[in-house]
Amino acid sequence: MQLYELDPLSDLRWDEFIATHPAATAFHRTGWVAALAKTYGYRPVAISSARPGETLSDGAIFCEVMSRITGNRLVSLPFSDHAELLLTETVRGSEIARWLQVECVRRRWKYVEIRSASTEESFRNQLTQSDSFWLHSLDLTVPAEQLFSNLHKSCLQRRIQHAERQRLFYEKGSTDALLSEFYKLLVLTRRRFRLLPQPRIWFQNLLECMGGNAEILVARKDDRAIAAILVLRHRRAVIYKYGCSDEALHHLGGMPFLFWKLIEESKSAGAEFLDFGRSELDNAGLIAFKDRFGARRTRLNYFRYPKDSCKNEAFVRNLERGRKVFAVLPGAISSTLGRLAYRHIG
Repeated sequence: MQLYELDPLSDLRWDEFIATHPAATAFHRTGWVAALAKTYGYRPVAISSARPGETLSDGAIFCEVMSRITGNRLVSLPFSDHAELLLTETVRGSEIARWLQVECVRRRWKYVEIRSASTEESFRNQLTQSDSFWLHSLDLTVPAEQLFSNLHKSCLQRRIQHAERQRLFYEKGSTDALLSEFYKLLVLTRRRFRLLPQPRIWFQNLLECMGGNAEILVARKDDRAIAAILVLRHRRAVIYKYGCSDEALHHLGGMPFLFWKLIEESKSAGAEFLDFGRSELDNAGLIAFKDRFGARRTRLNYFRYPKDSCKNEAFVRNLERGRKVFAVLPGAISSTLGRLAYRHIG
């Protein structure tokens, strides 16, 4: 089968296609891909069986990552928890896999990678599983009172009630002021975990490129920001993508409060599920946190070609060695280092 490349940022057919495809998510939107290109210099590319000018009925979207440090590669998609192949009965995952194999050799990519929750069977004989995670999703179609009763009583219900007694309130939007508060909390959180923060420009580009489909929620005690999350929206789905908080004020319950407000608001707006994102299989704490909301777990597998392609171990090892330093770096320096490092990680 002949597959054709298209530029999703300039070809209007892509947005028209993902607006109606049932498996499309916020990660397929041109706004998300445009923010990746604008921040990190990645080249977006989509493939489809539709000839130029024909209406798209299938497609897969990627970014070409060019790096002298970690190698050139094609990824679907960098910094995205998952990016399903949007297929039909006539265009299967095996067709995409064959195209990836041929192009990987022809263009001398270090590897190609697919991040999908539903294409394992199609890829089993052609691509190799390279990573596995839990993907957490909360069904919002049940009554609101049931959603609250499903929350862990002591870890969530009581903390939400405590936050309300403390008169916490929240503000949402995409203003520069909210972004500044979010980013300040993000730097604190990443420092706490000895990790480099993503560059501020990434979040700025994301809010600009996604328009109303990306939003920050900030929880406050009086006038002080104590917790914040960034969410993405597409049709009837909401994705929790980033979260951060002030550890000194965790006793106020800012994060449980924010998540509950997000759940209430999303349900009222007609959303059908909340995507809590992925968790590494050995991250018991994060898995337990998401389980306590009543989220359902499914396995999320990543696939690569060629079989013996390695991850960016040397680069990642160097980052690991620097974690003690990252914990004490001033925010401006760690943000600059993050901007230099993240473009090679995607």
